[in-house]
Amino acid sequence: MAERVKITLVKSTIGANAKHKKIVESLGLRKLNRSIELPNNDATKGVIAQIKHLVKVEEI
Repeated sequence: MAERVKITLVKSTIGANAKHKKIVESLGLRKLNRSIELPNNDATKGVIAQIKHLVKVEEI
């Protein structure tokens, strides 16, 4: 299991749920094709599960 995951915003939040927009913004993803690295834990997996249609996830 990877220790960290790289999350990249690949789809715009225009037209997305308000809750999903807030999740993406709280992660620090403000523009398309921007990436962040987070620890691979249960909290991160839960967030990714909610916005999986907007992001691409890679294990590092």
